[in-house]
Amino acid sequence: MNKIIEKKQLSENVFMMKLEAPLIARARRPGQFIILMVEEEFGERIPLTISDADPEEGWIQIIFQTVGATTMKLSAKDVGDSIAAVLGPLGRPTSIRGLNGEKPGRVVCVGGGIGVAPMYPIAQALKAAGNDLTIIMGARSKELFVMLDEMRALAGDKLILMTDDGSAGRKGVVTVPLKELCEKGEVDEVITIGPPIMMKFTALTTKPFGVKTVASLNTIMIDGTGMCGGCRVTVGGKTRFVCVDGPEFDAHEVDWDVMFKRMGTFKPEEAEAKEHVCRSGIFGKGVSK
Repeated sequence: MNKIIEKKQLSENVFMMKLEAPLIARARRPGQFIILMVEEEFGERIPLTISDADPEEGWIQIIFQTVGATTMKLSAKDVGDSIAAVLGPLGRPTSIRGLNGEKPGRVVCVGGGIGVAPMYPIAQALKAAGNDLTIIMGARSKELFVMLDEMRALAGDKLILMTDDGSAGRKGVVTVPLKELCEKGEVDEVITIGPPIMMKFTALTTKPFGVKTVASLNTIMIDGTGMCGGCRVTVGGKTRFVCVDGPEFDAHEVDWDVMFKRMGTFKPEEAEAKEHVCRSGIFGKGVSK
């Protein structure tokens, strides 16, 4: 059991939690994730990226959006409650430019929506390694940005905000300023995390310029150890498993269309489970419907 030691609602459907997990907090590296199970019996296992951690105090932080039955149940938990199971850290850590033989360079982090949260520890590590860091954040409106202050502290005036409605920063999508930077020759590497469609178009934007682009994939996942095959994707024409081979891959090599099809496999079941949770009255415990 992992106890919830802090909880905060960041927007209508987005929550932050800190969980007691001292072993994971000490071992985790940027880019890694956990598999979480809210209930002991009949509990679904879901992957969530570690957005922050404190090895001294022994906690990890997760930021999640209520999009299905399990995240709704998780959001109904309060400080002092326990999570049935937390497995991690899982996945391969991010290869940080400047630490693995490459010289520091001009790195652009492109985060969309809730994908900004798992980008934070990666951006921290890139900055610490001496890279010239630019962060592009996209959201539908200014109210939906997460970790805005933290990202601004890292990037300063190289933080670029894009909103669909123009309520913060520039109106438009994240690929617009990214293309501008590529055209100026000011990008050595791009790391992107967010909605799959955003990551696909980020890759399409950088490919003509030959800019190395890494995407952190958020596929369906069950066991997190490579046994079930549920998270398989096609990268460079070969089958890869996001849980053990990733979650990060060369974005130019990912077969995005195959990934989109696989992510829609269980949509009817997800909708049925979500409706069941809604009818069970879980929204009476502080979750906005």
